[in-house]
Amino acid sequence: MICFFYCCYVLFAEDFEREAENIIVMGLISSVLGFFGFGFGIVVGLVIGYFLFIYVLPTDVKHPDIRPLAEQDTETLQKLLPEIPLWVKNPDFERLDWLNKMVELMWPYLDKAICKTAKGIIDPIIAEQIPQYKIESVDFLSFTLGTLPPTFPGMKVYITEEKELIMEPVIKWAANPNITVAVKAYGLKATAQVIDLQIFAAPRITLKPLVPTFPCFANIYVSLMEKPHVDFGLKLLGADAMSIPGLYRFVQEIVKDQVANMYLWPKTLEVQILDPSKAMKRPLGILNVTVVKAIKLRKTDILGLSDPYVKLKIVNDKPSTKKTTVKHKNLNPEWNQEFSFVIKDPETQVLKFSVYDWDQVGSHEKMGVNIVPLKDLTPDEPKVLTLDLLKNLNPDDAHNEKSRGQLVLEVTYKAFNDEELANGADESNTVEKAPDGTPDGGGLLVVIVHEGQDLEGKHHTNPSVRMLFRGEERRTKVLKKNRDPRWEEEFQFVLEEPPVNDRIHVEVVSTSKRMGLRHPKEALGYVDIYLADVINNKRINERYHLIDSKNGRLQIELQWRTAS
Repeated sequence: MICFFYCCYVLFAEDFEREAENIIVMGLISSVLGFFGFGFGIVVGLVIGYFLFIYVLPTDVKHPDIRPLAEQDTETLQKLLPEIPLWVKNPDFERLDWLNKMVELMWPYLDKAICKTAKGIIDPIIAEQIPQYKIESVDFLSFTLGTLPPTFPGMKVYITEEKELIMEPVIKWAANPNITVAVKAYGLKATAQVIDLQIFAAPRITLKPLVPTFPCFANIYVSLMEKPHVDFGLKLLGADAMSIPGLYRFVQEIVKDQVANMYLWPKTLEVQILDPSKAMKRPLGILNVTVVKAIKLRKTDILGLSDPYVKLKIVNDKPSTKKTTVKHKNLNPEWNQEFSFVIKDPETQVLKFSVYDWDQVGSHEKMGVNIVPLKDLTPDEPKVLTLDLLKNLNPDDAHNEKSRGQLVLEVTYKAFNDEELANGADESNTVEKAPDGTPDGGGLLVVIVHEGQDLEGKHHTNPSVRMLFRGEERRTKVLKKNRDPRWEEEFQFVLEEPPVNDRIHVEVVSTSKRMGLRHPKEALGYVDIYLADVINNKRINERYHLIDSKNGRLQIELQWRTAS
């Protein structure tokens, strides 16, 4: 036992001595502090601590190390990465210094305009809701977003083949708003104030459909690509409510979740700017035209006969012109051919028809023209018209008094009902049904030639599109001296069965009528489009790279319309 205590003394002798010294020192300090008084001792301690802090600060302050990013090490770059702008880190993002500068200069006026608009929207909603909660009034004592505008570090823009514009801006806003609301109920008044707002968000903004009416888009769709960061201060009755333990994080998470549940992609906020049916001039009805016959046409050939045919079109409409067959050597031809036109504005649109004399060589001679205003037609009422052929549409031209023959037409305008209009206005990319008379089991193949890009010929660039499908040939108009032509022409093929195993040959050619030119016709490229995808998907809209062309591309939309 004695040996055990001796070993313990040897092992812990130094610790015992050290603790004894500490006890003696603490005793001396407590005696001194007790002598001078506790308050005086605290003052002396703070003064000594302050001078010790000053003297231990380093006196050799180094200049910051400024070097190019390429020379920085990995650890330093990782620390700098959050501060680097998006347009530097990601090449898909565009720099928006011009937009930030513009918002900064306009912010005092934008602040007032936004607040005024917001109050105009909120006030009616509050007035409608407060009676059910027995609240006397809710008033805005102050409503301003502050002096600090939002900033846009970068923006990504998506390019699609549809009539839309997709943008993804990044928004950072550390604001100093002052929004104070006073609520009166049961004779009591309470105030709430929102201050120190921070919002970091990455919304996706889609403008669609693009229309030829200012501001050139009908709707705005907004959705969030990720949960936003929202932080704000809230004062209730003048006290900081966010200082209550646990309330700050609870409110912040509630706001994030509620905003995300409403607008996190694929959910969207839709804001209608224009009425799509009016902005896009959506179809309002169908005009059925039967070209019956012509009477006493003018002689144009040397032998005293003519080879007439009729062209029909709706003025101010993009789809291609429709025409009858040619009746050779006949001054009183009968056709009895039926045509259908989609009508978008019956109050202003007119049906224009022209009678031509077909010639095998050279241009075809116009024999007469006239129009039928659609506003003069009664919906769903067939009407037979016998119209005189005129030299031109100028009512004061004396040449129109000369007899050129007559054309007999049967026209019927069928207006869509409310259900059909509503279905047509839901989505810009829906496929219409095939018209009546489409073969059972078959359908209508619609080819819309939109535009070309980077078309270039060796000798001239006057592009037009030529299509070959099942022995039929269709052509667009020629656009002279245009490397980026835009046609927007529609062609239709009525088929007895779906063309699952067929393809359509599309080629771009350039033609020139200059005399003496060695190369009057030149191929600018071609593409073969297989139609199986069109039948399965009902619609495709793609930009095709042309074969035998350096950079040429052609945007074509194909639709398969069935009666069902």
